[in-house]
Amino acid sequence: MMNMKKLFTFGLLAAFSFAQAEERPNIVVFLGDDMGWGDSGTYGNDLIQTPNMDKLASQGVKLMQCYSACGVCSPSRSAILTGRTPYRNGVWRHLSGNGPAHLREEEITYPELLKEAGYATCHVGKWHLLSKQQFGSEDFPHPDAHGFEHWMATHNNAAPSHKNPNNFVLNGEPVGETEGYSAQLVAAEAGRWLKEIRDKDKPFVMSVWLHEPHSPIATDTRFQKLYEGHENAKYMGNITQLDHALGMVMDALDEEGVADETFFYFSSDNGPVPSYGGSSGGLRGNKRSDYEGGVRVPGIVRWPGRVKAGTTSEVPVIGTDVFTTVLELAGVPLPSDRTIDGANMMPALAGKPVERKVPLFWRTHVSGPKDRVAMRIGDWKIVGDETLTHFQLYNIPGDAREKNDLAEEMPEKTAEMKKELIALWNQIKADGPNEWWESERQKPKGNGQLSY
Repeated sequence: MMNMKKLFTFGLLAAFSFAQAEERPNIVVFLGDDMGWGDSGTYGNDLIQTPNMDKLASQGVKLMQCYSACGVCSPSRSAILTGRTPYRNGVWRHLSGNGPAHLREEEITYPELLKEAGYATCHVGKWHLLSKQQFGSEDFPHPDAHGFEHWMATHNNAAPSHKNPNNFVLNGEPVGETEGYSAQLVAAEAGRWLKEIRDKDKPFVMSVWLHEPHSPIATDTRFQKLYEGHENAKYMGNITQLDHALGMVMDALDEEGVADETFFYFSSDNGPVPSYGGSSGGLRGNKRSDYEGGVRVPGIVRWPGRVKAGTTSEVPVIGTDVFTTVLELAGVPLPSDRTIDGANMMPALAGKPVERKVPLFWRTHVSGPKDRVAMRIGDWKIVGDETLTHFQLYNIPGDAREKNDLAEEMPEKTAEMKKELIALWNQIKADGPNEWWESERQKPKGNGQLSY
């Protein structure tokens, strides 16, 4: 029997008349893993060489206030695919253990909708949207259940490291040990699919989710030697390894003659890990935090002829916006039976405000108890503790490093933002599978009271 989600999407698409395939853009979403806002030459790092990121930015728009939807990986990835904030879609935590959380089959992803609308679809790289014991089990949805016809993925990190990983699965079958480095292996599979496998009569959707620079790090000597003598050479080389894979995918699009018809979104799943060498570029916080350093990430969009080349935008966008944006570009209506948190980011690419029905929102279960929740409306960002009883207030354009807490100085604004934040959280909580996080047995972080 067709499940309710399938019935909904079938009815939605059957009732809609699509544009001709040549009028709809291809979609590529390219993610780094734990790549910080300050981890590239493109975003001002004086040492790390990222020539392909530089090239991509010169051909598109560099987003100066681009956000992941969470301070850790699995939740932010779920938000990209569904357009729904993580606690709403159920992937409220990083899925490295053995809990019940996963990207449920009843969630609707943009690859599913675009596949139904005539797109070819592919996912290569990290997946991390199933718990450890669920990956490989027929009882749980894998990339194909979420719309990807062709997929090569790992549950979480490349293992034993980026070098010669042995844990890739190709369309449900283990690949076994590989030779090479993860970023290049993933990019090569993306290129193989583009050139040899996809139906070239269809537009396409492709996710390229690298493992770099997430630990355990392994860096090809050809990239590491660029930083010989520097104590952070391994990490910096790992970023250049990521950048080289980006170049491979860009080259494959050029060789196929499809780059000009492709909406290309580059970003990271969350902020960096300083103990491995990552940099937030001076922003407060890092991975696992809801301060800027944990959720502000690099972001570049290229779409030749539609996005002005060599520009920057200060308009905030977030990972959930990918869902809404690509569906609107393809002429596919948004699901009407659920809350979609993301907005169309196209105005931001021209430096214009984005119309939002739902504010930017973050809750990161492994943050410190003092910055568990955050929300941004316009220039204002409120940061709440785990119990939503103590709040901080920041004006982000004038204080991106969040050094000047204005909560006491501006009690009326704080009260206004607090009211909005609590109402939004209550709505999200009512929407999502709260039994999953309320039964969490992991100890609270940093002497906190809550583990979610």
